[in-house]
Amino acid sequence: MFDNKSILITGGTGSFGQKYTKTILERYKPKRLIILSRDELKQYEMQQVFNAPCMRYFLGDVRDGDRLLQAFKDVDYVIHAAAIKQVPAAEYNPMECIKTNIYGAENVIRAAIVNNVNKVIALSTDKAANPINLYGATKLASDKLFVAANNIVGSGRTRFAAVRYGNVVGSRGSVVPFFKSLIDDGASALPITHPDMTRFWITLQDGVDFVLKNFSRMQGGEIFVPKIPSVKLIDIAIAYGPNLVHDIVGIRPGEKMHEIMCPGDDSHHTLEFDDHYVITPSIRFYGGDIDYTSNKLGAKGALVKERFEYNSGNNPDCLTIEQIKAFDDDNF
Repeated sequence: MFDNKSILITGGTGSFGQKYTKTILERYKPKRLIILSRDELKQYEMQQVFNAPCMRYFLGDVRDGDRLLQAFKDVDYVIHAAAIKQVPAAEYNPMECIKTNIYGAENVIRAAIVNNVNKVIALSTDKAANPINLYGATKLASDKLFVAANNIVGSGRTRFAAVRYGNVVGSRGSVVPFFKSLIDDGASALPITHPDMTRFWITLQDGVDFVLKNFSRMQGGEIFVPKIPSVKLIDIAIAYGPNLVHDIVGIRPGEKMHEIMCPGDDSHHTLEFDDHYVITPSIRFYGGDIDYTSNKLGAKGALVKERFEYNSGNNPDCLTIEQIKAFDDDNF
């Protein structure tokens, strides 16, 4: 569906954007693949790797609505990946987080509608479910904006959806490269926030593939959640540094013991499919109801049980230490 189409990704110089670019160029023949971001150095570095004739690099910030109106011209598909994502940074710089993650989302929506973009998918996070930190709260607000945008567009063609998943293994700022760097530097101990803490895990490639597939199956208004494994942070430390001491440093501001992707309060409109969940809108859209139990690819879903919660702490698919080692070998 991406052959001879124009695709734009905001925040495209990040880990997701680079993997997405690599995947698109290997599998499809896009008319244009536009990387929009605010860091000219990262764009320059990315251009040394990805310089296909279809590539376009636009300097711009999602806070700048006029720039997005210009950049989205004649674009068919948008992935909104730009965000302030570091939890502590958001806590210390709340208005900067709000300006990018909420006002930026509003600008993306407006630019997409004005330019008659076909489909938009916004990247969310497990921290948006029952948020306790500002980053999660802003991404929950962003999710709500993208869902409601399907009503705002009225009879227009643009459709919006969101994808929510957990920690991306190996991405900048994640625990695996952090532990590896400490080990390479000869550390005698690895810092652990709490021995019982768990997180959802997904590889960058799996995240990209999930987003790409959702462009085909989305109808507009969905929050897509993949079924992925969980890990205990202490098991990651044991897998990478089996002979190292664990230094318990405590939970940082805004962190949870376990992450949630489908809250129990949303169970009455959460559908389960073979390999993912869909949180359906709580509002009716212009033009009537949509049957989300059957997606655009013909797959059938069913309502989950009352009070069902998809939680990294009770996820039946939790990787063992040996599986973590194999997971690393298979995906890096």
